[in-house]
Amino acid sequence: MASPIVDIHPHIISDDETRYPPAPLFGKRSDWSKERPTTVETLIASMDAAGVGKAAVVHSSTTYGFDNSYVVDSCARYADRLVAVGSVDVMQEDAPQRIREWVGRGLAGLRLFTGGSTKEFDPSELDDPRSFPAWELCAELGLPMCIQTGPVGLPQVTALAKRFPAVPIVLDHLGRPDVLDGAPYANAQSLFDLAPYENIFLKLTPRIFGDVKKEKASAETFFPRVVEAFGAKRMAWGSNYPTSPGALEEILGTAQAGLACLNAADRAWIFGKTAQQLYPALG
Repeated sequence: MASPIVDIHPHIISDDETRYPPAPLFGKRSDWSKERPTTVETLIASMDAAGVGKAAVVHSSTTYGFDNSYVVDSCARYADRLVAVGSVDVMQEDAPQRIREWVGRGLAGLRLFTGGSTKEFDPSELDDPRSFPAWELCAELGLPMCIQTGPVGLPQVTALAKRFPAVPIVLDHLGRPDVLDGAPYANAQSLFDLAPYENIFLKLTPRIFGDVKKEKASAETFFPRVVEAFGAKRMAWGSNYPTSPGALEEILGTAQAGLACLNAADRAWIFGKTAQQLYPALG
């Protein structure tokens, strides 16, 4: 039987603001969370329509800050198909205690949000020593850490990969490389420089599938280069639904078309097996 398609980057938003009150990180709520709120029930229906079997659902920091209640409660309801990836303020002294509490409620991974839709990237907290106890606990518990940053943060990602080799680091949106110069993608060299660190994984989302259609870039020249550098076993697809507009079915179709240049074995890793290595509960 073929492995299920696994999505490692959808988001969900509750329609019950009394039970799950918004309290966005940095004080500004993301536009998409207001314009395209998607409950867990809507996500499951969208997954069914698209043929997506399982998902690692990423907590919306720009809606709920560090309160992971909705994502953990929702994933617990669909434990056969979903796991929760949440956020904790790793700069606080009680971060390890908070992580243990959330893991007790079902959290399967963590995410550091250093900027994005509501704020410029600030990677300074990534390798701040105050965050290291949280990273040490991730190593102990086997928790992957997703990092949302751009090229400005890749030196810190490199330092963390060296310091915490036992922690799988999943780079959201591939770290947003500049691919517009086309092959051999000299402007994205900082991304390829991460390849020797075997605990760094790449999340392929709609952003990169859009970028490879612009200027001198192409899917046929970019994705094989990334596979050659990192290996498909360190790459995984994430929909970014509903942050990225469009139906989940359409987002998946775009990704499948973009990766049609790869062989079937590599696609099987990117669309499922890598995710199951990172989040064994999705196996």
